[in-house]
Amino acid sequence: MSMLDWNGYRQQLNVRIGEIAKISPDVIKGYQALSAAGQKSDLLGAKTRELISLAVAVAIRCDGCITVHTKAAVNHGATREEIVEAIGVATALNAGAGLVYSARVLDAFEQTTAS
Repeated sequence: MSMLDWNGYRQQLNVRIGEIAKISPDVIKGYQALSAAGQKSDLLGAKTRELISLAVAVAIRCDGCITVHTKAAVNHGATREEIVEAIGVATALNAGAGLVYSARVLDAFEQTTAS
């Protein structure tokens, strides 16, 4: 059982993005230019870029990004194991970011109680 119909969701996104493109084509053109710029040198390769994209999608909690980049990663030969490793990095990064950011709470506490 899947939590979401990812294929259907991806199709719905394409329709909505198409609607945005009709109303504001420059926004879509700008996004496409930015996306293409990262691919020009191809130093990382498409599969690695898609695995990074999946890790970022998890970190920023973007379902649309997950469905689009999962399909692209698979199309570029990513295995289930590679995808799990990439999202494991995202999970660790999120945990680490939470821990590091928690130090700010101690700073706030110390400043609050020092007054």
